[in-house]
Amino acid sequence: MGTDAPESMGFKVNMGNNVYINLNPDTRAETKALFDKLSSGGQVTMELADMFWGDYYGKCTDKFGVQWMFSCTEPA
Repeated sequence: MGTDAPESMGFKVNMGNNVYINLNPDTRAETKALFDKLSSGGQVTMELADMFWGDYYGKCTDKFGVQWMFSCTEPA
């Protein structure tokens, strides 16, 4: 997935915020464990939660400034 990030719309592209790394673990438990480890010392930008499209989803930025997305399709 890609998108434009023009400075005229308030985006400032820097190393780390120019991409998200998306992980799709098989289980909610694995998703939560990875999310907790990668967000430790960083910033949670969207807590893990059930989404309207059916996934368990969340986002964070790790302590190095790398952005992560998590999406798990295992039912609740």
